[in-house]
Amino acid sequence: MLVRPTDAGFPIATGSWQHRHIARTHPIYLEAGQKWVFACSLSWPGWCRRGRGENEAIETLQAYASRYRAAVGSGFAAAEIEVVGRLVGTAATDFGVPTVVGPWDNEPVTKEEVQRQIAILEASWRAFDAVVKKSGPRLRKGPRGGGRDRDQIADHVREAERAYARKVGARVPPRTAWLEQRVALVGALQAATPEVKWPVRYAIRRVGWHVLDHAWEIEDRNG
Repeated sequence: MLVRPTDAGFPIATGSWQHRHIARTHPIYLEAGQKWVFACSLSWPGWCRRGRGENEAIETLQAYASRYRAAVGSGFAAAEIEVVGRLVGTAATDFGVPTVVGPWDNEPVTKEEVQRQIAILEASWRAFDAVVKKSGPRLRKGPRGGGRDRDQIADHVREAERAYARKVGARVPPRTAWLEQRVALVGALQAATPEVKWPVRYAIRRVGWHVLDHAWEIEDRNG
């Protein structure tokens, strides 16, 4: 895949990126902190990776294209990458979380596009569940003996999603069954209004990134 930046790296015309997945191009943005840069797709929520600089972030994103396709299905295909915007990151960016809302996230979005992105999120959940099911309970530790085991990661993802639900207007009580929690989150995403804390596109992208990031972590550390 090639990288073709737009002029000065600023966002393209309002709304014009939203249909680029149809034309088989991949609009992405870069969120740059002091240590890490995230490269994140705007059309394919969850396809978001980081690197020590813009080039490494984009290269890592490209390297994960096949894993992303395996997670979300054959509707995703390799194509030209275009950088359509850059965001200044925060301390959370350097901690390892793509956390900045971009101007494109506040653009109008059709119900059909929201539903398409929710379907991708739901595929990501299924991929995560499959990874958890086939993984052993103990995961390889890092070089200093750190890292959570499988069930701790699953618990973390579930609790994070309960917190994310509040950002889009859903109150999910503690100890709610995970499937019911996901149903509540999807309902909130479908009904999201401009008054919610997280714009709907950012919310789907953030949840998708988080669940796939940990699915791939379990895969890489299993056995």
